[in-house]
Amino acid sequence: MKNVGGAERSARKRRQQQSPAARAVTQARGGGPSRKTIVSVVAVVVLAAVVIGGVIWTNKSKNATEGTTIAPQTASAALDSPGERQGATVVSGKPEAKVKLDIWADFLCPYCARLQQQYGKQIEDQIQAGNVQVTYHMIPLLNNRSDPPGYSLASANAALCAADQGKFTPYHDSLFASQPAEGKRGYDNAQLIKLGQDLGVTAPGFAGCVNAGTYNQQLQDALTEVSKNPAFQGTPTVMHNGTVVNWTQNDWLTNLINQAG
Repeated sequence: MKNVGGAERSARKRRQQQSPAARAVTQARGGGPSRKTIVSVVAVVVLAAVVIGGVIWTNKSKNATEGTTIAPQTASAALDSPGERQGATVVSGKPEAKVKLDIWADFLCPYCARLQQQYGKQIEDQIQAGNVQVTYHMIPLLNNRSDPPGYSLASANAALCAADQGKFTPYHDSLFASQPAEGKRGYDNAQLIKLGQDLGVTAPGFAGCVNAGTYNQQLQDALTEVSKNPAFQGTPTVMHNGTVVNWTQNDWLTNLINQAG
């Protein structure tokens, strides 16, 4: 019994004299928690770090618009006049224009942003040249696709409020140029109001129009009405004299102008 006790004391003394790294090796080999246990603990810690990092990144991405300013686009402001809003639509261009288009769009719709990116300047140039008149229908089709919901309606209402101040085109262009991602945070009323102010809207009624959702009901009614039209293809839908135009074809606008003579 004395020899056994001495052996245990000697082994304990040797373990105490080992370096931390050596003790870790000893534990991994069976002198402490098993290798399987250690690996499992490490895996759990790594997984937790990945999950926490992913949550932080996701929240940051989701709220990318928070605290930002919408960059104002001012190049096409000369197209507008305060009287161009007609109910829930905005009519831009001369009544005698050869080509009359209707465009249904949503400020959250990525394909609408693509239409604007590819053909927006060309459309606006032709409006200014007197060849094209466009009736813009900004409808809240994707109103539940932002987080929180409501951006499609709020932005469409704000654009109509801007139209009352003769600033629809630059406001429209600015929202598409800085479009939020679908499924994520849009811009709040304060940001929408700030955009109007940055575009030169000084009328005190503009902020009240945005905050009150003055045109919300008209916009919702317009969405209900167009949804009954079998020709409506979602957003964007472009029509010429009641016929759907394939805007993805090159030179579609030039062809329409040429055909109109």
